[in-house]
Amino acid sequence: MRASALRAWSFVHLWSSLVCTVFLLMLCITGLPLIFHDEIDSALNPDDWKPANPGGPHLALDAIVAIALAQRPGEVPVYLSFDVDRPVVNVTTGMRPDVDDSEMHFASFDLTSGDLVAPADIGAGVMHFLLDLHTDMFLGLPGMLFLGAMGTLFIVATITGIVLYAPFMRKLDFGSVRLCKSARTQWLDYHNLLGIVTVAWVLVVGVTGVINTLEAPILDAWRANDLADLIADHRTEAKVDNPASLDGAVQQAIVAAPDMTLQFVAFPGSAFSTDAHYAIFLHGQTPLTERLITPVLVSASTGEFVGLRQMPWYSKALSLSRPLHFGDYGGLVLKIVWALLNLFTIVILLSGVYLWLARRSSRSNDKAAKTTEGWTGE
Repeated sequence: MRASALRAWSFVHLWSSLVCTVFLLMLCITGLPLIFHDEIDSALNPDDWKPANPGGPHLALDAIVAIALAQRPGEVPVYLSFDVDRPVVNVTTGMRPDVDDSEMHFASFDLTSGDLVAPADIGAGVMHFLLDLHTDMFLGLPGMLFLGAMGTLFIVATITGIVLYAPFMRKLDFGSVRLCKSARTQWLDYHNLLGIVTVAWVLVVGVTGVINTLEAPILDAWRANDLADLIADHRTEAKVDNPASLDGAVQQAIVAAPDMTLQFVAFPGSAFSTDAHYAIFLHGQTPLTERLITPVLVSASTGEFVGLRQMPWYSKALSLSRPLHFGDYGGLVLKIVWALLNLFTIVILLSGVYLWLARRSSRSNDKAAKTTEGWTGE
């Protein structure tokens, strides 16, 4: 590599690293406990609730909806959702299907008995604080996009580091650490060694992190295009006053999208459906695919399957990026590996700052020495 090209690559690597370092350190530090969010949540907020009939059969969804409506006279069902780790169904009701969010009523019910259940505490606690800080620094979409820009700089720094590693190591064995040299040289060797060893993981986490920061615009695009197209084809059909069995509609959706699990139901007339259809959303069954969503339309008048729409590639990329980013799809062993690589990345970032400061200090000393020589006439 020519000297001019080497200087250009070094310049890009240096400044792309320095600009994003503070924010990457924050992301690494907050991301470390988030890798173990399930375990920490369980320890800090143990769930003492137990179903009335553990292991017993679940009530029909139509029966649960009837129980919910009996407690809210005059209201209609709007949405149905399900807890992931306990037999609980959440029923959202309102005075009309297209009611504003602020006027909706949310209640949770035991699927084994129909008893009212306190909703899971998902909006408070230290883990929620860390997640908000890690995701958008409490700034909403602008914060997410800013962190996405920092993540992009981190990817640039990683790629330029790969390019620079070969010429740097041309006279050294791979992984060499010159312990007999100065502290600065040793830290340079550690910085380069950890950087090249973790490069694949860093790129995976960096790219998936950038994708995660685009969650809001990606979901908006999915709703405005693919989901809207699926609904628009049937938007003009007549309103159904006496909808068919919800359980039958769900069975039709499961047949149309096998090997998937029920996640969410939008009732006829709600924002995610039409006046004449149930919109039934199902997701994958593995930790890696559980965020892949397939919406299915079922006729509310006949209970028959109408159509479905697979997620577009950009929505699938978003859905797969979160488990890859946090490493929470392969059990505790993978989480420990993710945590160790996270710690290595912190060392890389801190050593990079140290090397930059040491280099500036060395240059300042050299400049001072030359100035002193000029004063003394040496």
